[in-house]
Amino acid sequence: MIVVMEKGYATRAGAAAEPKGEGFNFGAFEDVILKDLIPMVDLTYRTAADRYHRAIAGLSMGGAQALQIGLTHLDTFSAVGAFSGAGKVDPKSAYGGVLADAAAFDRRVSLLYLHSGTVGLDAGIHKGAKALYEGLRQAGAGNVVFGDLAGQGHEWQTWRYALRDFAPRLFRPKK
Repeated sequence: MIVVMEKGYATRAGAAAEPKGEGFNFGAFEDVILKDLIPMVDLTYRTAADRYHRAIAGLSMGGAQALQIGLTHLDTFSAVGAFSGAGKVDPKSAYGGVLADAAAFDRRVSLLYLHSGTVGLDAGIHKGAKALYEGLRQAGAGNVVFGDLAGQGHEWQTWRYALRDFAPRLFRPKK
C-alpha cells in the first residue's frame, strides 16, 4: 500500500485565502488531489491505477475533504474514510445524492468508514457520524462502518486507533 499525505490547505493562484467562519470550499484542494497528486503518484510509483485500488481518508477537516472528494469522484475512489470529519448531512442529497440509494451505494462504494472520539469537539462529530451510519444501515447499505473511541476527543490517539481499524478493511475482494 502506498500512503500519501497532503497538507489539505490549497488556494487557487491569485485567489485570497478563504475567510474564517464562512464554511469550507474544498475546490482548490480537490484539484490538487485529482489533477496533480494522483497523476504524479501513478507516474512515479508502480500502482494499480484504478478506482478499485484507490481510497481517500482524512482526519478532522481532512475527513470532511475525504468525504466530499471521495464520494463525488467515485470514478477515482472506491473507499472513503473520515476520522472525526463527518458532520450532519442529508443522505438524500449530500455528495451529489450518492447516499440516496443504498443498493447503488453498495455497488459503487466498497467501504465508507466513519470514526470519531466521543468527547469535546468530537462529541458533535460523533453524533453526526453515527446518525449518517444508522441512516445508511436502515436504508440497507452494507458497506458502511462506524467506530468510535470512547472517552477520547479530537486528537491523535483517536485517529491512530481509527487508522489501525480502517487500513485492514481496504482492498478486500468482494464475497
